[in-house]
Amino acid sequence: MGSQFAGNSGWRKLDVGVIGGGIGGLSVAISLRRAGHKVTIYERADFAGEKGASVSCAANGTRWLEEWEIDVQKGDPVYLKKLISRDWYTGEPYSVYDLADYEKRWGYVYWMFHRQYMHAMLKEAALAEEGKGEAAKLLVNHKCKSIDMEANKIEFDNGVTATHDLIIGADGIGSAVRGVLGIHPEKRPGPASCLHANVMTEDAVRLGLTDYSKDNALEYWGGQEGKFDKIVLSPCNGGKLLSYYCFFPRDKGDYTSHTWGGDDLPVEELLAPYPELDRRVREHLAIGIEVQPWRLWIHDPYPYMNKKNVAILGDAAHPMMPHQSQGACMAIEDAAALGIVFNQKYFNGNVAEALEIYSQVRLPRVTKVQAAAAKAAYNINERIGFSSNTDVEGYKVEDESKKLTVEEMNGYDMYKDVEEKIAAQKGQPWTEKFITGLPIGLQLSNGVTIGA
Repeated sequence: MGSQFAGNSGWRKLDVGVIGGGIGGLSVAISLRRAGHKVTIYERADFAGEKGASVSCAANGTRWLEEWEIDVQKGDPVYLKKLISRDWYTGEPYSVYDLADYEKRWGYVYWMFHRQYMHAMLKEAALAEEGKGEAAKLLVNHKCKSIDMEANKIEFDNGVTATHDLIIGADGIGSAVRGVLGIHPEKRPGPASCLHANVMTEDAVRLGLTDYSKDNALEYWGGQEGKFDKIVLSPCNGGKLLSYYCFFPRDKGDYTSHTWGGDDLPVEELLAPYPELDRRVREHLAIGIEVQPWRLWIHDPYPYMNKKNVAILGDAAHPMMPHQSQGACMAIEDAAALGIVFNQKYFNGNVAEALEIYSQVRLPRVTKVQAAAAKAAYNINERIGFSSNTDVEGYKVEDESKKLTVEEMNGYDMYKDVEEKIAAQKGQPWTEKFITGLPIGLQLSNGVTIGA
């Protein structure tokens, strides 16, 4: 197989335009910069930043941060040691997934970042003069108005136009680029509403409340009884900040329109849906600050992620419910896939052909994660990690053979997946012991063995 990709003479340096300067946009800028291309990032706002709080980065995301030589400590992360699912009323642990052997097993750790800090870390890596590849450029106040797909030309609201060899839409759930590709999603409101709040660990400790920062864990209350009441706690900034996502049925409160960064809601609104919640976590929510609604929309999977020389990634390409904590990892994986298909080993100079491979590699995987995230909304046992704890009392999933497992998320080799798709595109036999990036013989915790 090795010889098939040796001495690729068609490679050329591309001038790439990335629309959107969030986590996905910066990730793809880094990935393509490392692959030898010139990148300009266009951000619609007057600065490139992030709203919200925690971002989960499991091994399947961390591996790319390491491959891109990013100094992860600049993101002030928390090293996660456990996933803990707790009883709604008592707070007693219901299912614990221990990450003690996680790094040994998968080669990478599970980080939890504060979104703004992660963004700053990625921005520095994308724009810094030092590091492999040409530093990306960032232009703010450039909102995409239209794209001429024949001429590869972007027109912005400010009257500026730009032509690029490759255009990538990393412009989020309300993506303009998605519409250019002819994808107009049918979306419907999710069954749950969500309020987000932050709690400062020092405030909790000063008041004599439980110090959850010591757990180094992603912690869940509820989600075991087919209900949408669920609290998710993720520690950020080395444990100094606790980020709470609080879900409840939409009929208890519907936030139809909102933007992150609006006025904070009163803390009473946060507590109202939860009279019977474990007292210890309720005491935390009572001192919550920056209470913000997060509107959840369900999008059915899109049919493709590319057309001609334009592609989409992240929330622009596959918005998903947050219940697998894989949104950022999927955007990072998208970015990695683009860096691979356009690297010096595989890229033959044909942009549209390379984007076909990108779409074929990414769509099946993100579609599966999307579906699994929707199921985990009301059943914590469907969540990666807890889905391995089959001996827990009350454990039940919709379909054991189709549940998402930690093995397929972290045992995945994207290079092999790309090579298999390129072989098919060229009509060549595929002889390596991998199927869609998973090693033949890999045993998943749902009883499935790859290639059996």
